[in-house]
Amino acid sequence: MRIAIANDHAGLELKKEIAEGLAKLGHRVEDFGTHDNSSVDYPDFATRVAKAVRDGQVDAGVLVCGTGIGMSIVANKYRGVRAALCTTEFEARMARQHNDANVLCMGERVVGPGLGRAIAEAFVGTQFEGGRHLKRVQKIADAEREADGLK
Repeated sequence: MRIAIANDHAGLELKKEIAEGLAKLGHRVEDFGTHDNSSVDYPDFATRVAKAVRDGQVDAGVLVCGTGIGMSIVANKYRGVRAALCTTEFEARMARQHNDANVLCMGERVVGPGLGRAIAEAFVGTQFEGGRHLKRVQKIADAEREADGLK
């Protein structure tokens, strides 16, 4: 799986942990920055990953900031991106199985490195179930079009 990963200054260490874990599992991880803990604006990095997911350059994205909240807000502005803020492995599996989430958001100030790595591994290791959930994901796409004034 091709995975874009990015962070702001508050998510640097957790991003490194997650990227290392996913690479060890054989995933191709593309690091979109930032690469040090100098203060940056999280929307810049969330946008990079969201566009890569939207445009099909990668299969999924992972975004890390202090809480994961800001990253998830920005990523969900992009049509076709379904970003899920997850604090547990269960949430990560459900986000994939039921919502076909394609971007995982986490907060370094919320989850530790071991749990963060486990959440990311659960997310990328889980497939969308389809079935009854397919029509619900389609309704998300319909809502995006309506919000854009296209419905």
